[in-house]
Amino acid sequence: SDLRQMLATKSVENIQFLPFLTTDANNVGWLGYGCLKGDATLITVNAIGAVLQTLYILVYLYYSPAKRHVLLQILLLLAVVVTGCGYFALLVDTGTRLARLGLFCSVFTISMYLSPLADLAKVIRSKSTRCLSFPLTVTTFVASSSWTLYGLQLHDPYITVPNVPGIVTSLVRFWLFRWYRPGQEKSYSPLTT
Repeated sequence: SDLRQMLATKSVENIQFLPFLTTDANNVGWLGYGCLKGDATLITVNAIGAVLQTLYILVYLYYSPAKRHVLLQILLLLAVVVTGCGYFALLVDTGTRLARLGLFCSVFTISMYLSPLADLAKVIRSKSTRCLSFPLTVTTFVASSSWTLYGLQLHDPYITVPNVPGIVTSLVRFWLFRWYRPGQEKSYSPLTT
């Protein structure tokens, strides 16, 4: 929906850039993990995800009035990715490379899934779910559930464990959508004199 909004309005107003960057970095990390493990599913899904996120980043850059700031963030991401690749390729021995990359990707994924919790206080305080995206909540629940089941099937804790917080945070957001239904915000009418 963010991409659709950018294309329709030819603007990046009210669209955060950081989620595009972090998701792209997450996809690249898991792509590397999939390549080391030789897992075609991880490779395919994360390659497609990385390409799509990169396209979102390019569209954002195109419509952004603050191109210099966006370019600096992109360059910072590229520096982190190149540094990470260098670290895992040159400094980590082959025997522990998969485990360390798996741990790194797990911690990064957990932090991504827990980041929306910052909005929960805002939802509870305002008694409104306007700042939450229901389609994104559904997508997060389906994706994290699928990856958890896939990780369980492979007996891979690096895939299983980091996706459990995605399920939990999605369930919390579903509960908030039920508790604070859209359109039930209190509207105050002006007093007539």
